[in-house]
Amino acid sequence: MTPPLPPGGRRPPGGRRRIAATTAVLTSLAALAACSGPPKDAGLTGKEVALSTTTPRARGEIDSFTWAVYAEPPTLDYTMAFDYPQNTILSNVCESLMRWTPELTLEPGLARRATNPTPTTWVYDLRPGVRFHDGRTMTADDAVHSLNRQRDPDNAAAWAQSFQNVTSIRKTGPLRITVDLKKPDSQFPQYMATAAGVIASRAGVEAAGGDYGTTGGLACTGPFELGTWSKGQSIELDRFDGYWGTRAKAKKAVFRFLTDPSARTNALLSGEADGGYLIPTESYGRLRDSGVGTLYFGEGLSTVNVGITNMRGPLGDVRVRRALSLALDRSGFVKAGLGGAGTATGSLTTRAAWASASEETRRAAFASLPPTVPDLRKAKALIEEAGATGKTLTVATSAIGQDVSLLATAVQAAGTRIGLDIRLKTVAPNAFTALFTDPGAREGIDMFPLTYYDSITDPLDLLTNFKTGAYLNFAGHSDKRYDTLVDRAASVYRPEQRMRIEVELQQHAAQQLLWIPIAEWPTALFLNKRITGAPATIAYMYYPWAADVGAAR
Repeated sequence: MTPPLPPGGRRPPGGRRRIAATTAVLTSLAALAACSGPPKDAGLTGKEVALSTTTPRARGEIDSFTWAVYAEPPTLDYTMAFDYPQNTILSNVCESLMRWTPELTLEPGLARRATNPTPTTWVYDLRPGVRFHDGRTMTADDAVHSLNRQRDPDNAAAWAQSFQNVTSIRKTGPLRITVDLKKPDSQFPQYMATAAGVIASRAGVEAAGGDYGTTGGLACTGPFELGTWSKGQSIELDRFDGYWGTRAKAKKAVFRFLTDPSARTNALLSGEADGGYLIPTESYGRLRDSGVGTLYFGEGLSTVNVGITNMRGPLGDVRVRRALSLALDRSGFVKAGLGGAGTATGSLTTRAAWASASEETRRAAFASLPPTVPDLRKAKALIEEAGATGKTLTVATSAIGQDVSLLATAVQAAGTRIGLDIRLKTVAPNAFTALFTDPGAREGIDMFPLTYYDSITDPLDLLTNFKTGAYLNFAGHSDKRYDTLVDRAASVYRPEQRMRIEVELQQHAAQQLLWIPIAEWPTALFLNKRITGAPATIAYMYYPWAADVGAAR
């Protein structure tokens, strides 16, 4: 999952845009930025972007704060929480067995302890006395029911892939559940800190039936409970004073749906919204220099890519995919499309995802990757060799933010310069998410801008997406050797040993270019002078960040 992504993307995703179709021949992204992009001082050019983990601690409580989000969630059912809008809100209402911290590490959540007595067994001991928003007390029955909902094919769960090795989830004590696996799975315990590990009241979920996640309460345990949902306008969360942990500093959190990037920026500048994540990149400079608040950047575990969705046409030839990669002006896109806050890359995974690997393994992971500097001569030669000169391709774009619109147009410009006919197809912001979930929505589209965020701090979170049948394997790619490597890596619990296998996966994915990597992108957060306390990292997707937000003075 920026707007949107993935699960990780969910997440995905990590990754989550704007422009009308144009027939103009754009000779470079720099020309695009000068002609139709933001003002030259809109980004952060010449200003170093420092990454923070969190923001200053709140000094006291507040009655409420208002948060800007780019789209209305279609549902708040945790089984479908794969994208930014859902998780930004849901992370404060529903909690998981484990918890992601602002430092992007794991700690106990609703489970006070997780143990691994055998390679194929995980045991979770639940916290006693935890209350759901519906007044009931959490038991092992609730945990078993909640996790099994993720495995139910009828739910079309976005997190089902995380449970692919699970054979049973059973109650083994009043506050204990045991998860049995077909084989060792190093990823499963990590995903228990995401929406995949959410525990909700069984009685509450069953009472809501098919309306769960769209009306009424969510029957979860978080520091906030679902309040008023004004369709098309906002969602209000009310502080849950029966919370087992530290009480939220705000009595109410209001999430306003502002699909227009300019409207979001203006709301932040005027105080109509007190803060927000996923800041429009064209507004970075304006917000930083506004004097009304502070713009923060934190680790995002996010890469910006061009996702390939159609292998039946010219893109089925890897030479065409490599040619496009060689023709793209990544550095120009970072300056214009990401406001200068990013790093051009030929890697599908972020460097931070390899943090637990040795220096030698990290070096190997980033060796021999696609170049980030354009080579038009070689790109043109590949197009001619593939017999693709003059072939037509369609890339989706959307009015969510210039990170999407300028990347789509950069792809069009790159294709034009090497002999392809690339056309733009504009998709409404609220429909852009459907590209990740609905094959029908991808009909007639060959590529689309795709920002992917890792839901765990492990490269396999992204690299698994190219396994046969994977949720985000949009191109339908299938390679038995790659599948075998994914399975091998997933079965290894020791990070260093696992990541050596992931190096092979990274190299294979780099050669196939089923997603064309463009840039690493940090998380952006803006807070006005009234509030503080929110984490600056992408932890907000699964950490109850709103509970930390309070008075700045």
